Amino acid sequence: METKKEQIAFEQVFERGCGIDVHKKVLVATIRGKGIKEETRTFSSFTESIEELRDWLKENKITHVAMESTGVYWKPVYNVLEEDFEVLLVNASHLKNIPGDKTDKKDSKRIAKLLLAGLLKGSFIPGKSIRELRDLTRYKRKIIGHIASEKNRIHKFLEDANIKLSSVVSDLSGAVATRIIDAMIGGQEDVKELVKLRHGKMKSTVEELAAALTGKLTDHHRFMLGMVKRSIGDKELLIKELDKEIDRLLKENEMVLDIELLSTIPGVDKDSAASILAEIGNKMDQFPNEQHLASWAGLSPGNNESAGKKKVQESHMATTG
Repeated sequence: METKKEQIAFEQVFERGCGIDVHKKVLVATIRGKGIKEETRTFSSFTESIEELRDWLKENKITHVAMESTGVYWKPVYNVLEEDFEVLLVNASHLKNIPGDKTDKKDSKRIAKLLLAGLLKGSFIPGKSIRELRDLTRYKRKIIGHIASEKNRIHKFLEDANIKLSSVVSDLSGAVATRIIDAMIGGQEDVKELVKLRHGKMKSTVEELAAALTGKLTDHHRFMLGMVKRSIGDKELLIKELDKEIDRLLKENEMVLDIELLSTIPGVDKDSAASILAEIGNKMDQFPNEQHLASWAGLSPGNNESAGKKKVQESHMATTG
């Protein structure tokens, strides 16, 4: 005899809420709560349609909205709704682990139901100024990484020409190496002339430098080195512009003192302080204690073990990246 499944009822924490199933092109929203009839509507992901969603929610006096953190598609929705509603961005793994009907884990009706019952845990979303600072600092780190890759290409092309400059200088980006490489790109082939660019503080002798600069540098090598150097120069200009914008944003939002305070930590300079501030914000209310912050940042080891096997612990920072 087939037994009937027991229905579990949860106490309603919020009076009226909305669950949104976010996709690239469409948004499926379900409203439910006290005094309103449950209703599901579909909207496009264009701004005008998201604003129609906002107005519909305001008409129904919705107070809380929950949606899954799907890629970057949640961001424009959040930007439109954050001023009028309490918006919870829910981690996909957290939503998946909540007991209940899981035939469609992204279903807006399920999200709305769990929201009203207070079963959803929202991810940390910092204010607009911190989000803008995060965009700037993360992009700056990307550009710095690109510059490092380009510098590796310089080493690659020099080695391809059997120029062993990296063996006699400590840094290919140093003053002497830069002058020598620029001279070679400019067409200087005489090793005796290139050696004259050496300064007296170099540990390597004149003979060692001359031997290192003797190779088979072709016109192709010169062209490629020139392109790479130009690329590095362009990216360094980008970093200067990013630094100006970061400074402007910090001053405009009165975060300079926060940077100075973070910079008092041993080993933390201004750039590191700006990156820390961009990731965790300048209001610590969302973190109950320092252990919670470390766990959120993925800096504390997790105890996620099953059948004798330890699983990788993911950082919650990726949720809002």
